[in-house]
Amino acid sequence: MSTSIRISEETKAKLEAVKQDDETFDELLDRLAITRTEEDVREMAGFAEEGIEEHMKQTNEELSDSLDENSRR
Repeated sequence: MSTSIRISEETKAKLEAVKQDDETFDELLDRLAITRTEEDVREMAGFAEEGIEEHMKQTNEELSDSLDENSRR
């Protein structure tokens, strides 16, 4: 049994752009419709190295100092 859904030409073009050559539209939509759980999100967020927050803060401060110095010239 199959079902038809109406989509705009623009949406179809976007889907075709991400569809793999050997993939049907049904397979594409199934792949895109995967529901993310909180656990999935936590696991994906765990890619950052330890200490990344401190590194980002230091880099931000260095950039701010550099911008301040350049604006005084």
